[in-house]
Amino acid sequence: MLYNISMDYLNNKFDIIVVGAGHAGCEAAMACSRLGMKVLLCTLNLDNIALQPCNPAVGGPAKSTLVREIDALGGVMGEVTDATYLQMKVLNSSKGPAVRALRAQSDKAEYSRYMRNLIESNENIYLKQCCITELKAENGKIVGAVDEFGLEYSTRAVVLTTGTSLEGRIFVGLRSYSAGRLGEKAAIGLSDSLHKLGIETKKLKTGTPARIDKRTIDYSKMTIQPGDEELSFFSFKPNRPIRKTYPCYLTRTTEETHEIIRSNLDKSPMYQGLIHGVGPRYCPSIEDKIVRFASNPSHHIFIEPEGLGTYEIYIQGFSTSLPADVQVKMIRSLPGLENAHIIKPAYAVEYDYVPAVQTTHSLMSKKIQGLFFGGQINGTSGYEEAAAQGLIAGINAFNYLNGSEMLELSRSSSYTGTLIDDLVTKDIQDPYRMLTSRSEYRLLLRQDNADERLTPIGHKIGLIDDTQFERFNKKQELIQIEKTRLEGLKIPATQKVNKVLAKYEEHLDRGIRASELLKRPNISYKILKEIDESTKELNIPKDVYEQIEVIVKYDGYIKRQQEQVDQAGKLEKFKIPENIDYNTIDHISTETKEKLSKIRPKNLAQASRIGGVKPADISILMVMLDKHMIKS
Repeated sequence: MLYNISMDYLNNKFDIIVVGAGHAGCEAAMACSRLGMKVLLCTLNLDNIALQPCNPAVGGPAKSTLVREIDALGGVMGEVTDATYLQMKVLNSSKGPAVRALRAQSDKAEYSRYMRNLIESNENIYLKQCCITELKAENGKIVGAVDEFGLEYSTRAVVLTTGTSLEGRIFVGLRSYSAGRLGEKAAIGLSDSLHKLGIETKKLKTGTPARIDKRTIDYSKMTIQPGDEELSFFSFKPNRPIRKTYPCYLTRTTEETHEIIRSNLDKSPMYQGLIHGVGPRYCPSIEDKIVRFASNPSHHIFIEPEGLGTYEIYIQGFSTSLPADVQVKMIRSLPGLENAHIIKPAYAVEYDYVPAVQTTHSLMSKKIQGLFFGGQINGTSGYEEAAAQGLIAGINAFNYLNGSEMLELSRSSSYTGTLIDDLVTKDIQDPYRMLTSRSEYRLLLRQDNADERLTPIGHKIGLIDDTQFERFNKKQELIQIEKTRLEGLKIPATQKVNKVLAKYEEHLDRGIRASELLKRPNISYKILKEIDESTKELNIPKDVYEQIEVIVKYDGYIKRQQEQVDQAGKLEKFKIPENIDYNTIDHISTETKEKLSKIRPKNLAQASRIGGVKPADISILMVMLDKHMIKS
C-alpha cells in the first residue's frame, strides 16, 4: 500500500532535516513527523538507528526521571525500553523518592529494531544513509543542506544530532583512526561548515569497554545481580509487555589488574597527550580510576548481557583506551574472566561538539535561525540526556516553522529544563551527565510525577493524544479522591491492627487517621491494605498508590520546596533586554560583563546561575532593571 505522501521529496525538499539517527535524532524526527512535518532523517549507517554503542541500558539515578519526562511529553524512549527490556530494577528503593530510579537492561538489537520500525511506520519520515557535510544559510536563516555526494536538500530547519561522529577519531592504545564509533565512519566536513556560519566547536572525549563472549565467562566466581520480581515501567501508556528477565553479575578488579594498568600507562593515548578532549567526570576510564583513586584496592565491575540474540557481554565500569593486547591481560585478571575471549576491543573516541552557550533555551542557534542542536553535540553524555534534548529540539523546530511560541522548560518544571538550562547557562567544559544533585527542586521533580508535570504540555503541543490525556486526567482524579479518603479514614488501635503493625515495628495506642499513619517511615500503602479491608478492596493501581504515598509522607518537604520555587520566580520577573550593553554598567567586574555578554541571560534568575556571577552583581542588575521598570 502506498502512503498518501507529498511529492516534494522528489525535489529533495523537506520541512525539517534531522542529521543523525541516534537517541536524540530519533526523538526529534518522531516529534516533528507526528506534528505533521515532512522530515528527512540522515544517518551514517541505517543499521545503527538508535544504537546503544556503550551500555545497553536505560535509566538509573536522575536519568529515569528524564525518560519518564520524555514519555510524558509524547516521546518514545520509554515505550521502546519497556518493549525490549532484559531486566527492570528500581535503584535506591529504600531511600527517599527524590533519588529512587528505575533502570532497564535492554536488548540492544531489539531496541534498535523497534525504534526503526516506529520510524519506518511513520509516513512523514524519509530515511537516508548519507553524511551531511554542509549547511546553507541566507540572511541568518537555514535554507538547505548538502551531503557527501553533492546532493542538495531544501529545508527551513535543521536539527543536528551527530553524537560522537562529528570529526570523530577512535583511539586503541597509541593507534588511532577516523571514526565516530567502532566500525562506523566519522562525519567529516560539517564542523568546517559550522565554523563558516560563525559557530564555535570544541573537543570532548568518551569511551566504551570491550565486549566479551559469554561462553568464556565463569559466572560461579561472580555475584548474581537479579532484577525486580515486581516490575515497574518507564512509559505511562498501558499494556506494557511482560517479558522473561535475565540477571547481571558483579565482579571486582584485583591488585593484578591495577598493576597491569599502572605498568602500561605509557601506552595510553590519554596519558601520552594524544587525546586533547575532556572526558566524562562521572564515568572515568578504568586507568583513570586507578590513578585518581590509588588507595582503593578494588573497583566494582558489572557483567551485563547485550541481548538474547548475541553472545556479547558488556563490562560496565571497565572502559579503557589501552592497547588491545593489554586489554586481554586486564580482563583476564578479573575473577570469572580468566579465560575471557574479547569480541570487540574497548576504545576512546574524541569528537567535536558545539558549546551550548551558543544556543537559546529552545536549543536553536543564537546566530542561525532554524538551526537546532540536540544530544552529545551539545556537550552531554548519555542516551537519556540526548533523547530529552532531541525531543525539545524537534518540538521547537516545528514551533519555529509554525510561528508558535518556543517550548522552554523551566528548572522547576523538569529535569529536562534543568539539563538545558545548565547547558546554555553554565558553559560546560566536560561531558554533562544528569545527576539528582544538579536539581535544587529534586523532591518536586520525581520520576513518579513526571506525567503530572508535563503531560498537559505534551497534549497542548499535540504529541499526547486525547485518549492518553483522558487516561492521565482519570489518574490525577483518582489520586485526589484516594488522598482525600485516607485523610478521613480512621484506623482503630485494635489488637488485630497492632498484630500486623508489630511486624513492621509499629504500634498504635489510639485510633489514627490513615494519612497520619502513612507518614510514619515504616508504613507503606501496602501495609495499609493489610490492616484495612476497604483500602485492599479498592485495588488502587501501583503507580497511583506509590504517588499518593510520596505526597502524603513528604507533604511538609514538598510544600517548603514549592516555596523555594516561588521565591526563585521573583528573579525570573526581572527580564533583561536582549540589546543590553553590559559594558555600560558600573560596579560589576570585567569577567562578569564578558560572561553576561556571551550568554545573554533572559532574566535575573538565569543570570544568577552563570558561573562566576556573584550575588552582588545580581543586586546591581536588579537595581538597574527595577529603576527602569523592566519587569514582566
